[in-house]
Amino acid sequence: MTEYTVSGMSCGGCETAVVEALSEVPGVEDATADHEAGIVTVSGDAGTEAVVAAIGDAGYEVIDA
Repeated sequence: MTEYTVSGMSCGGCETAVVEALSEVPGVEDATADHEAGIVTVSGDAGTEAVVAAIGDAGYEVIDA
């Protein structure tokens, strides 16, 4: 399990957008997002670059990976 600090998430819809984007990444087994804490947690063997790219494509920025 890996945690990423993400900026820009402000609501439950943001959480859903990030989790849906991550569900498309090969190797992601599970993903959760907490907009209040600004944390995204990813389980599986997906590479960091792929996870960061998916979060970016969803419109958010990883500030600590």
